[in-house]
Amino acid sequence: MYIGIDLGGTNIAAGIVEENGNIILKDYCKTRIEDGSKSIINDIKNLINNLIKKGGVKKSDFKAIGIGIPGVANKEGIVIRCINLKWRMVPLKKPLEEYFRIPVFIDNDATVAGIAEYAQGALKGYNNGLLLTLGTGIGAGIIIEGKPFSGGHGIGSEIGHMVVGENFYTCNCGLNGCIETFSSATGIIKYAEKLLNDGMKSLYLEEQIKENNGTLNAKIILAGLYVEDELCMTVYKRFLKYLVLALRNIINIIDPEVIAFGGGISNMGEKLIIDIRKELEKGYNKDLPIPRLVLAKTKNDAGIIGAALLGKF
Repeated sequence: MYIGIDLGGTNIAAGIVEENGNIILKDYCKTRIEDGSKSIINDIKNLINNLIKKGGVKKSDFKAIGIGIPGVANKEGIVIRCINLKWRMVPLKKPLEEYFRIPVFIDNDATVAGIAEYAQGALKGYNNGLLLTLGTGIGAGIIIEGKPFSGGHGIGSEIGHMVVGENFYTCNCGLNGCIETFSSATGIIKYAEKLLNDGMKSLYLEEQIKENNGTLNAKIILAGLYVEDELCMTVYKRFLKYLVLALRNIINIIDPEVIAFGGGISNMGEKLIIDIRKELEKGYNKDLPIPRLVLAKTKNDAGIIGAALLGKF
């Protein structure tokens, strides 16, 4: 058995996971960001101890503890950077290994979600695949020859920061042109707001903004496609253009057999898959295969499952 920890900016979720990826028991607590890293590490210890107690198991029953983080960790288990948690160069592996005497593995949350899809979801049965999460930002879990890939320094799957063109605003990472500034929920909202500020009219969005207490979100904008709102369609075309540009680059580099799409934007369902495929096929060499495009399956449990199975790789 394994223990999986999904360390998020709002909650810490933990679970006991079997060899095949099935979750036996789950628990969670709030992430006390303002109390600092030591408090969060203590909360992780308490969660694991509670699982062991509730599950009627012993420490020796577990092969490893895996942790998915919303940031980057090096091979020594030091969290190099985790903006949401306000962490920089925080040792995470060492204090947990010393406490539990169990091997601890740490990786990016998108990478562990990719492992979950490989074990139980849309990437199952493929040796080479990609999970692309389209949410507030863009994350990626890469599987190459049956193993998760994050490179020599843990940043090899930071696809959200692939530069695809010049944008009108700068990414949180400090660069201009990252794909997540074009094709994430944040990018969608910012471009829609820019068009409105530049004078483009949308009665649909004006009504929706009033009903939504003066705020705009990606769900509202994407819903505008179904009423053929011109501004929403303009935003969506731009979103697709740059997403497909990034996908072409990814396909040319790692040649995945399958690409699964997760995150809030994937709630568009099959329309998203169909539209991406249509754009990919334009100007594509018909002698070359296009990866299978699918929706992710593991959803909310992906963080726990994938983190737990880090120890298998």
